[in-house]
Amino acid sequence: MLVLVFAMLTTYMSYHFEIRFNIDLTLLSIAIIFPLVFSIRGSFRRRERALEHLSEFKSSLHTVRSFLLSRPDLVELYKKDVDNILLDINLTVLHHLSGKEITIRNIDASMQQVYDFVIDKNETISRQIRDKVFRFMKDMHECVENLNAIHIHRTPISLKAYCLIFIYIFPFIYAPEIIKNVSVNQSTLIVYGVVFITQFILISLYNIQNQLEYPFDSIGIDDINLNNFRLDR
Repeated sequence: MLVLVFAMLTTYMSYHFEIRFNIDLTLLSIAIIFPLVFSIRGSFRRRERALEHLSEFKSSLHTVRSFLLSRPDLVELYKKDVDNILLDINLTVLHHLSGKEITIRNIDASMQQVYDFVIDKNETISRQIRDKVFRFMKDMHECVENLNAIHIHRTPISLKAYCLIFIYIFPFIYAPEIIKNVSVNQSTLIVYGVVFITQFILISLYNIQNQLEYPFDSIGIDDINLNNFRLDR
């Protein structure tokens, strides 16, 4: 709303002070549209990578569970303990992604439970099973680190600031250009309408990028539904 009101005010000032000039808008299009599209594509790719890592993370949890309970005697002995440990890891990771905390010490402590459990049950869990569990735990650690990297590293602030500054500057150049090209016999509402729509498109693209770059907060309609990756869903 602030950007749109600013654009309307700029158009009014252009009329009031009779500011009109003819300028090639190609450079401005490159200065605004190209960085916005580049940022949106980058944010969309971050979202797609986050989905891949979440899927791999959940599949690793299921695989570790299958190995730890691969024998009927192990199911009878450890089913409840294994399910509680893996569910704790799952919920800890998803809770971390939905919040603003940067450190993942609580996740490391939660995942350490698997290693402690395997070592503690060394006599009943065979070496072959232990090796497979540790291998998939390595994959799980990689998924968690990748998800945390997406969680804490966003679009460069300088690029976002650059786009927003040019969106605010754009009406100063665009409004006089439209006034110059529109016939004096035409209604001023045409100029206001064109400036309004153009500015609305630009700030909408900026907001889309801003929503996509952090896909875990469940604010935007395109955010990832973390509940779909719960083990107990």
